[in-house]
Amino acid sequence: MLVGISPLIGPDLLATLCKMGHGDEIVLADAHFPACSLGPPVIRADGIAITPLLDGIARLFPLDTYVEYPVGMMAAVPGDTLDPSVEDGYRAAIEAHQPGMARVQRIERFAFYERAARAFAVVATGDLAKYGNIILAKGLVLPKP
Repeated sequence: MLVGISPLIGPDLLATLCKMGHGDEIVLADAHFPACSLGPPVIRADGIAITPLLDGIARLFPLDTYVEYPVGMMAAVPGDTLDPSVEDGYRAAIEAHQPGMARVQRIERFAFYERAARAFAVVATGDLAKYGNIILAKGLVLPKP
């Protein structure tokens, strides 16, 4: 364990976050997501919910300020419904560390899969929330003044 880093972030995820460059994207996938069939490296985070994991990640790297939507979430399939508490929890986790950065774009299901297939990595969690998948675009990590 390390001081200041959530114990939910294991060594593989920590190394992946460090290796990501500006504009690279990471997917935090719910337990329903086809993580292993899309192509990017998969990091297992079984039994971990996305909101506390997102809280730990939001402390470690800034979201991309050069794009309109540094956060993407899967849109509901027509006729289906979303649980607004899922997005509310994600927004709160991000806003706690990066005020104003929880700008979320809803992405059609298959477009989300296509974008996820180009991600730097996918974190397969144990989260059972329906439409709980989220994509984060990494921003610039600048030296402190």
